[in-house]
Amino acid sequence: MRQARHAWAPVGVLGVLCCTLAVLQYRWIGEVSRGERERLRDGLQASLQRLSQDFNSELNTACAALLPSPAEIEQSGRDAAYASRYAKSKETGRHDRLFRRVALAVPANGDLTLLNLDPEKGVFQAADWPAGWQDMRERLRSRLKGAPMRFSPEESALIELPRFGLPKPGAPPGPLGRSEQEWLLLEVDIDYVRSAMLPELIASHLGEAYEIEVTARANPSTVIYRAGPDRGGRIAQADGSVTLFEPQFAAVRRRAGFFRGPGKGPPSPPPSGDSGRGRWVLSVRHREGSLDAIVERARWRNLGVSAGILLLILAAAGTLLRFSRQAHRLAELQMNFVAGVSHELRTPLAVIRTAAFNLRGKLASNPSQVERYGALIQQESEKLADILDQVLRFAGAKAGQVIRERAPVPVEAVIENALASSKAILESAGCRVEKEIEPGLPAIVGDSLALQHAVQNLINNAVKYGTEGSNWIGVYGATTIDRNRPVVEIRVADRGPGIPANEQEQIFEPFFRGSRAVEAQVHGTGLGLNLVKQIVEAHGGTIAVKSEARKGTEFTIRIPAAGPEHQDEFAHTSHRG
Repeated sequence: MRQARHAWAPVGVLGVLCCTLAVLQYRWIGEVSRGERERLRDGLQASLQRLSQDFNSELNTACAALLPSPAEIEQSGRDAAYASRYAKSKETGRHDRLFRRVALAVPANGDLTLLNLDPEKGVFQAADWPAGWQDMRERLRSRLKGAPMRFSPEESALIELPRFGLPKPGAPPGPLGRSEQEWLLLEVDIDYVRSAMLPELIASHLGEAYEIEVTARANPSTVIYRAGPDRGGRIAQADGSVTLFEPQFAAVRRRAGFFRGPGKGPPSPPPSGDSGRGRWVLSVRHREGSLDAIVERARWRNLGVSAGILLLILAAAGTLLRFSRQAHRLAELQMNFVAGVSHELRTPLAVIRTAAFNLRGKLASNPSQVERYGALIQQESEKLADILDQVLRFAGAKAGQVIRERAPVPVEAVIENALASSKAILESAGCRVEKEIEPGLPAIVGDSLALQHAVQNLINNAVKYGTEGSNWIGVYGATTIDRNRPVVEIRVADRGPGIPANEQEQIFEPFFRGSRAVEAQVHGTGLGLNLVKQIVEAHGGTIAVKSEARKGTEFTIRIPAAGPEHQDEFAHTSHRG
């Protein structure tokens, strides 16, 4: 008991250490997951900021490409200067494709006249105001009456760029105090943005790992662009968002060349990302779920791997302890086997030596005494031969030599030869044998001597351990079906005290001897049943035991019958014999 406690103590300590490590790993992985979540969010937001910056930069560059400088207008005239800018943009870049319509809103007689640019002819022509531009028209009218400049997010795809006249006397530099001469109106082509501009920017900054949705900031139900699986609604619980479409008038004028020379115009601000004032909102969500869900899944995956490693360590320690205990138990059994075999050998040798001494010293002179000593020497010699045979067979089995030759074997002959070899022990014990062999048993393929030894061992065991209170032994041979194939079944039964339930799983282990055999000092090596099992399994069969207290024990051997070709061979051989 103390040894068992000492053996399990290291496993207990290892278990405590593993539990402590599991708690620490749980905390560490939680901290790593929180850091990973923040890193992913910061990285995503940085990518969104760059995307917003690039989108607005391309938008402002396209606007600047169509806005002539005051010098160009003075030199070529208003309409010609705007038309020339449009022609150059078509030749030098793709900025003209960004706009579906280019027009001028020109004050005339207290109202506004709309001049549409004909892309083919490159000239402006008077036109009616489109229905979707009425809000813009009213807002520009109010500007003519001196209302302050304001931009309406309702017009999410329409940009107006004013051109200011000369400053009023005493007015500060810049557009303040200047009158607006006309407005360049640019209507963004949403189809082009959907098909080319946004996909390129998204592929460059975000890749394909996210669901994308672009909506109007003033009216979130208006979806401008969507990429990813259609889930039947807007993106919920977005991992990040940024605003787009923010025309910056100062940046457009600077890129258009309105400020030339040192100290002219406001300083160029550093590039910035999302200011939050864009007309569109771009929302993203990871295709596999939110970033929180992805990080949580990774966290649980890491916890599962860590837990698996810890459990594997504990299982390895438990297995190692189990194997060491089995090895210790096997060593004890081997020591007991050596002691038992030594005792088994010493007893018959002592008897033989004593009998030989008496015969040589002529202490037994009459023929009956000589015959008795001769029979005693023969009996003890046979015991020695049995012990040596068991040991040699066990060694051969360990070396893989359980079966020496395979040939068709008649089961009746195996049973008969086994009973004949056990005749002496049966007669000395006064046992009555009940034998029932089903006629016409099919042959089996195997080693007849090995099979005979297996059956003989079961008969001898029944005599040794199963005749207490009864002198009956049953030996049966029959045919049965197992897994749709014929099987030969050999049963050896007794009506003895039975095998304890806690020993029935160990009786086929090498060197094992039951508690009753040890207490009753029944001679044996503990190898017999293990050899029987190895012989039967080498023939492709199985052996089972059924035992109840005070009702006896029955061993059942099942070996597959030989195929038809072997049955025919056996029949021809028997006929010739």
